[in-house]
Amino acid sequence: MRVNRARRHGAARLPLRASPPLIHRVTATVNAISCWYCDLKIYALNEPLFRFGRKHTMILKLWFSIGTGFGLTALIGVTWTLIWQLFLSSDTRLSNLFSSLLFGFSPSLRISMSDAGYLFISTLVSVSVHEFGHAIALASEGIQLEYIAVFIAVLFPGALVAFDYDLLQALPRLTSLRVYCAGIWHNAVFCALCGLLLFLQPVILFPFYMHAENPLVLEVASPLSEFLSPGDAIASLDGAAIHSVQNWMEMTALLDKKILQNSSDSRYFEGFGAVDSRKGYCVPNALLEDGKNVLLAKNRSVCPENFTAFVKIYCFDPSKSVDMDGEDVDLGRKENALCLNTKDIVNLEKCDGRGKVKKNGSSCMCSEDESCLSPVQFPDLMWIEITYSRLYSRESLQLRSSLLDSNTSDAVQQTCGGTFIFVGDMISMAHSVQLTEYQPRWGVFLSKYLPNKLEKSLICTFHISLALALLNSLPVYFLDGESILEVVLSHFTSLSSRKTRKIHQEVRS
Repeated sequence: MRVNRARRHGAARLPLRASPPLIHRVTATVNAISCWYCDLKIYALNEPLFRFGRKHTMILKLWFSIGTGFGLTALIGVTWTLIWQLFLSSDTRLSNLFSSLLFGFSPSLRISMSDAGYLFISTLVSVSVHEFGHAIALASEGIQLEYIAVFIAVLFPGALVAFDYDLLQALPRLTSLRVYCAGIWHNAVFCALCGLLLFLQPVILFPFYMHAENPLVLEVASPLSEFLSPGDAIASLDGAAIHSVQNWMEMTALLDKKILQNSSDSRYFEGFGAVDSRKGYCVPNALLEDGKNVLLAKNRSVCPENFTAFVKIYCFDPSKSVDMDGEDVDLGRKENALCLNTKDIVNLEKCDGRGKVKKNGSSCMCSEDESCLSPVQFPDLMWIEITYSRLYSRESLQLRSSLLDSNTSDAVQQTCGGTFIFVGDMISMAHSVQLTEYQPRWGVFLSKYLPNKLEKSLICTFHISLALALLNSLPVYFLDGESILEVVLSHFTSLSSRKTRKIHQEVRS
């Protein structure tokens, strides 16, 4: 091996033509550009890093000795997992789990342009952290750097550290291991730091943002674009309070699953749809006279636009029912329905179709001049109530400034919010809005997009840094794992040769 060989830790290793000329050594940066590769060589950091490494050499050697233990453990663990997956197991769930853990997404998912930007920046940062680990480890061992380079090969960013490779080979093997494991160790620590920042993000942003109150709408598309606007907060979904993005996704999935299976909460009109016996409205009898009687068609609504098919849920005799909450009630198979205007129903009182008994012994939740009606629901026509509040409208901001008690959010929701009915597919509805769990404390003066972008950056950097740490642990050519395995094998080979020589000497004597 020649002197002045550059080793690309975590990416590749290529020989240098020669040491850079003197003019390059005093220049801060030098770059090389070709049609498929461009790099930026930085010389200005050589002396500061070397001085830092020599000044704190004892602490850094202890730090990188811990990293050596981690690197060896990662090499054994990752290699065994790879062998198990390739040769001993054909379960694809494990590979999908690793893909989600390492990269934060399934290989079958499409990546948007914004996601590609997050991936590019996170990769560049994680690779730089990896190479700075090698650089500081070299400096702590007294090895001078030649340069640090950041490059883009085709579309993939990377970095490398150039140094005197033969000088490192002349040092003890433990020194080489500390240098080779430094990049893996720094990626692991950086990954842990990103995880800690994600965990503490609500605390860090607490002076500027409220967290887990109600999810805030950042962007909205069809089919919810006619109801919601950016800056609105979703308060509840079908009466269940929503406090996070996870709540929103879980509730929509639960409601979608509920209409698709024959559970104890619903009675199905065979082939025609479903009636949720817990979702009823006390509709005045006068309004029923204006409704239109229709015959339900198979798997589709026969009502005009903005109208929904309803069926009447009758009162029950409590003397004939023992456990009304534990068993289903025979609602009867009624194929006749009544088309009513959705807007006329949303603000009416709710009634319980399971016939909960009142204190006076009556099971009717509605008054005598009202009837309990429940909407007929189809798999692609779910009836969902969504309550929201416009937190940053002029009226809402004025109300916030005038109220100083703890019930500010409730007052804002009642005054500056509303409830609308969505009738349609639940999954498309759930994915038509981009939400964040952070609400600016001072209205529009602070960007509502900042926490979401910061969270995405940290999540992406977490996965990329973890991926670099584990991938570089593999004993594969061009990766750090190859150099680590080479040093370990040479150590055991040296021990074996020493024992052999010792045995020969004892035999001769």
